[in-house]
Amino acid sequence: MDTEAQHTERDPSSAADPPPDPATDAGSRSVRVSGVPATTADGPDGATEDAPGDSAGRGPSWRRTGVAGAACVVFLLFLSHFVAQPFLIPSGSMEPTLQVGDRILVNKLAYRFGSEPRRGDVVVFDGTGSFVQEEPAGNPVTGLLRDAAAALGLAAPDETDFVKRIVGVGGDRVVCCDKDGRITVNGTRVDEPYLTPGDRPSDVPFDIVVPPGTLWVMGDHRSQSSDSRDHLGSPGGGMVPVDKVIGRADWIVWPFGRWTGVTETDAYDSVPAPPSGGHTVGPRGSGHG
Repeated sequence: MDTEAQHTERDPSSAADPPPDPATDAGSRSVRVSGVPATTADGPDGATEDAPGDSAGRGPSWRRTGVAGAACVVFLLFLSHFVAQPFLIPSGSMEPTLQVGDRILVNKLAYRFGSEPRRGDVVVFDGTGSFVQEEPAGNPVTGLLRDAAAALGLAAPDETDFVKRIVGVGGDRVVCCDKDGRITVNGTRVDEPYLTPGDRPSDVPFDIVVPPGTLWVMGDHRSQSSDSRDHLGSPGGGMVPVDKVIGRADWIVWPFGRWTGVTETDAYDSVPAPPSGGHTVGPRGSGHG
């Protein structure tokens, strides 16, 4: 009987093969990357393939995070330049309406589509040429970084930016004070509920007519506010050009406990429009109806 065909040879090494090790079963082994156990598979030549989450995979993730962060900053800068900009309130000149440390959101679209600044609006404006004189330009890089921080509400606004309340618009005659100590606009007394308790409407008497295209502005904390009254003798007479208005203060967004809209006032609802012929202006800028 031919037994050779029924005989099969065994690989001499097969008898010596050890039983599979559970720790290395399926050709894998446990490794620790940054203190976290992970499993990597051996390639055909025994090389170890990188597992997701190792140091090689973290590079692109950090780059994506950086790109996303930069895109967010660019988007916020775009919004602050064209739509709404946060401002940090550095002084108490607008108390109690706005307090030191408040961050307000200024609506830059409020006067962009035909709307005009109104009496009673709280506005942020560039006081260059009216409240402050032109200054030589400083370091452009430092100025750019500071402007970017201010645009995000992370730094105090530029020293030429101010926040005040509009009391008179172009053509108005604004007088302080009547026999009861109140401001009048176009001959109508204005009761100002937003003033700091204990403050008088003004310790400085004035009688002015607001030129067209300009505004007469005052702070709510009259005894602590440097406003149009302090520039009566300056070029422009304390008037702020309308085209210098950055926007209207519409919201308080920080701190969270004061998160609210800036309350509108009806104090000027009964004030009539200025006369069609305008007010005549007497000596030293005094208005005479």
